[in-house]
Amino acid sequence: MKNKGLSTWLYSSLGVVAMFLIIVIVNALASTLRTRIDLTAEHAYTLSNGTRSILAKLDTPIQIRFYCTRGDNRMPVFLKTYAQRVEDLLGEYRQASKGQIEILKLDPVPDSEAEDSAKLDGIEGQARMDGEPIYLGLSISMLDQKQALPFLAPDRERLLEYDISRAISRVVSNERPVVGVMSSLPYAGAPSNPMMARMGQQGQQPWAIISELKRDFTIKDVPPTSEEIPSDVKVLLLIHPKGVTDAVQYGIDQFVLRGGKLVAFLDPQSVLDRSGAGNPMGMSMGSKSSIDKLMGAWGITFDSSKVVADLDFVGRTREGRQPAVLALNEKATNRDDIVSSDANNLFLVFAGVFSGTPTDGLKQTILLHSSKNSQLVDPMNAQFGGERIIKDFTSSNTEHPLALRLTGKFKTAFPGGKPGSAPAGDGKDAKPAAAGLQESSQESAVLLIGDVDFIQDQIAVQEVMNPFGGQRMVMPANANLAFAQGAIEQMAGDSNLVAVRSRASRERQFTVVKEMQAKAESAFQTKIKSLETSLAEAQQKLNELQRNKADKADKGGGQRFILSPEQQREITNFRNKEREVKVQLKEERKKLRVGIDSLENTIKWINIALMPALVAAAGVGLAILRHKRRAAR
Repeated sequence: MKNKGLSTWLYSSLGVVAMFLIIVIVNALASTLRTRIDLTAEHAYTLSNGTRSILAKLDTPIQIRFYCTRGDNRMPVFLKTYAQRVEDLLGEYRQASKGQIEILKLDPVPDSEAEDSAKLDGIEGQARMDGEPIYLGLSISMLDQKQALPFLAPDRERLLEYDISRAISRVVSNERPVVGVMSSLPYAGAPSNPMMARMGQQGQQPWAIISELKRDFTIKDVPPTSEEIPSDVKVLLLIHPKGVTDAVQYGIDQFVLRGGKLVAFLDPQSVLDRSGAGNPMGMSMGSKSSIDKLMGAWGITFDSSKVVADLDFVGRTREGRQPAVLALNEKATNRDDIVSSDANNLFLVFAGVFSGTPTDGLKQTILLHSSKNSQLVDPMNAQFGGERIIKDFTSSNTEHPLALRLTGKFKTAFPGGKPGSAPAGDGKDAKPAAAGLQESSQESAVLLIGDVDFIQDQIAVQEVMNPFGGQRMVMPANANLAFAQGAIEQMAGDSNLVAVRSRASRERQFTVVKEMQAKAESAFQTKIKSLETSLAEAQQKLNELQRNKADKADKGGGQRFILSPEQQREITNFRNKEREVKVQLKEERKKLRVGIDSLENTIKWINIALMPALVAAAGVGLAILRHKRRAAR
């Protein structure tokens, strides 16, 4: 009996040791594999396909130096939490690169070699309240190429993956991309004529958007009559193509089919175009532009005969409210796309809208759109009748696309070849003209924007004078240039950058609660408008009674300012109506509060009581099952 107990103890000990060794080995193998499943709804912990494609092309090691202030008391808690998320994302990059990316973590303690390295890499420290700097930045280098992300701000977390992937693609390719500009507008500026120069007036300066693009790209002028786009152009900016011929559109068509990227700024009413003929009174009436043949082949239509008016995004001009001048906020942007995810405070003037369904092989992504409380109006009426539009407004209940991107493999809009091409040769030896490319061999991208004025200096920037040198300086008046520049930058980078998505926010939204609040607020607004209407009607009635009383007083004299019984009854009726509406509003607020409190209590009980109760019930059930098995023996 004693030997049996000893052997049982030995077998149990060996089993525990064997189980321990198995667990250690399994954990060691799992840690090397680093395989995990992302169960978040927005795939917040998964690299996008565009990033993986960029990493798959790496053939030279890249070092990422992660500068992060460490220590419990040196960095705020919220920034420390964000730094951990950055570190986790860098781990994903290292794993996806299959050994081509090395992560070096450095703590730039004051007066240390790490701090000196941070300064050499262009990493900026943010001062704390006590003056000590906080570092949270990246330096990405390959051979002699280097790109820095000086400070990783938490409010830019949605763009973190894009910023890192863009920096990697830049160090891999150190060439300055060539951006071609085709436009009849004076985007490059114009020198002043001798007469104006004698009077001290300078010539027209280049547009601010062009000056900014020259910092990172080589800008090449492409005449608006060009029938072939130069082969070294990577991105073509097509700005307000007025009356563009089929032959020019064919050149753009072939440019896209051979892999070029196109950014087209179209407009149904470019009020800043002063080159066209004006009206008899000498004022420019604007001009319209389109590339109908190309868009027809892509399945997209641009309405160049209408501009969009929107009562939810009404802009203000010197003449007052103008619903055809759109002051767009985050509600009008696609928050899931890199180009528009950070866009806010955009200002569009008499913009056009897009419609249609892309042809097979193309994918459409809407970047900017109107609200449903919008309407398409005639450009001339929009230019001269802001208040009239508001008065006669009829909502279309449609979110009209204002800017969109097409990606995929494009097909030619000219299957018969270049328009107007004559057959080669004479007589019997004549051969049909070359048909040109019929379909792109690789995926490309086209960005269409329904406004030209929004990138021009009169709308996008404000001029200030430098007090130290008297030179012209420009400051952004809105986010127009940032949006346009970001879109062009994405198109000019690695082709896979288009597929890098905006990362999901880590904040979980209470969508049910927000829907309840929105519904209640909508009801409140309806009742408030009803109250305001009643107030206006009562006020109008009072004014009429007052005028009648004044007329009588002028004729017969006396008691001009004494309220009549009719006025008193009108006021009493209005006050009763006002009291009723206020009571109804109070009841609606009570219902809203009851619904939200009920939902909040339900969530609390689920978190606090339900889950522990389920665990306890499972434990009790397991105990009962074991007891029954023992009893059965």
